[in-house]
Amino acid sequence: MKDVKPTELIFICFMLLHGFVATLNCTSPTPESLFAAFEKNLFPKKLLRPVKSFSIPINITIGITVVGIIGVEEKSQTLTTLLWRVLEWDIEDLSWDEEECGTQLVSVPREKLWVPDIHISEFMEEDNSPKTPYVYLHNTGHVYDDKPVRVVSSCRLVIYTFPFDIQNCSLTFGSYLHFGTDIRLIQGSTSEEILKESQDVLKTDGEWELVGISVAPFTLALDEGSYSQIVYYIILRRRPLLYVVNLLIPSCFLVTVDIFSFLLPPDSVDRSSFKMTLILGYSVFLLIMNDLLPVPGETTALINVFFATSLALMVASLLETMCITNIQYSSRQYSAVPHWIDVLVLRYLAVVVCLPRNKNSNRTTFFSNPYTTAQNSSITNISAFHLQRVSGDTPPAKPQPTPLNPALEELRKLSRDLLAIRLQMDKHFTGSNTVPQWQMVGAVIDRLLFGFYVVFMVVSFITIICIWILNNSYAV
Repeated sequence: MKDVKPTELIFICFMLLHGFVATLNCTSPTPESLFAAFEKNLFPKKLLRPVKSFSIPINITIGITVVGIIGVEEKSQTLTTLLWRVLEWDIEDLSWDEEECGTQLVSVPREKLWVPDIHISEFMEEDNSPKTPYVYLHNTGHVYDDKPVRVVSSCRLVIYTFPFDIQNCSLTFGSYLHFGTDIRLIQGSTSEEILKESQDVLKTDGEWELVGISVAPFTLALDEGSYSQIVYYIILRRRPLLYVVNLLIPSCFLVTVDIFSFLLPPDSVDRSSFKMTLILGYSVFLLIMNDLLPVPGETTALINVFFATSLALMVASLLETMCITNIQYSSRQYSAVPHWIDVLVLRYLAVVVCLPRNKNSNRTTFFSNPYTTAQNSSITNISAFHLQRVSGDTPPAKPQPTPLNPALEELRKLSRDLLAIRLQMDKHFTGSNTVPQWQMVGAVIDRLLFGFYVVFMVVSFITIICIWILNNSYAV
């Protein structure tokens, strides 16, 4: 028997121990010869992890490129993106000679090789990605697997600053079954390289803009074992111009018009009808633009608060106008202003709104008429005399009065009627002392609501401008 050299014996033992052929032998530099070698030495082992020992983990290098941002759904809290996913790993002890086999790189069917079960934890729908049946295999045993992936992933959307919001959605790549002792994920490109490449190849130019990508390795520890994962954070910024033009600017115009309606006289009926028309128009505007507003979740968007407050102020101004109109026309029938209203409104709020209180005189002017005094004295005497007769008291004996002339009696009755008419006319034109106070209360409330309106609009404009500036100046 032919003697076996020690080096050959060591080589044969090494190959039997590890189970993989070190070098594939090709009979000719043709694809048929190379694939015949694959069929004999590589493809039958597609069910095994290409490692020397079960205790050795296989290193999977992963990289992604964001090709398109298809959409963000606030209602379902999902993000739809199109990615290029790249997986790279090595088949240990696999190689062939480039000159002998005729090529350095060859594409082989994916189903003929062992492929890691890498999935995305945030998947929300069935994978409808395009199928790519081939992978590249280098003569050094390096496998390059590049495929497009359409990802519908869950994302916790924060809509508080809508439409100037910035969303941070995560994509967690990892093995579904294998622990970290079997498959270990390694980050490929850096976050800066991924962002630059994604922005260069990005195919969509819609509502969302890709502003940042960050990568972080992560280990998911469970009772059964730990999983090796790579987390990609996709940072998106909404383009707010559509919502500014269609929502904010028309709303601000309507609120501004309502503010200028305070220049109309408070007691004018046209002011009430104008405000009612404005409220109706604003309600129709919100109803039409309701589809553009986000669905509130745990937090309510500031823009919803802005619209609700604007509508509330419009309704409050209409109610205030109705109260002032009622005061202007019916205050003569009111009693005196209550003490707490006098203190709160006329003493304190009037100072706040810079409306000085009118100092009304408490003096009352009396008109003296000798004929009226004598007439009233006669009426008083007559009334006292009749009251004594009704009560049953016996008056002292008096001489019988001289019968009056009927014509003079009629003149006295006519004089009393004219006096009553005169007093009623004086009360109507002069008014009581409570009318100016109630009118002052209405003026203070009107100016106070006007001040609330102005403060609300100034604060709203400053908040919108600040959030917009921070949104545009965001940088990763």
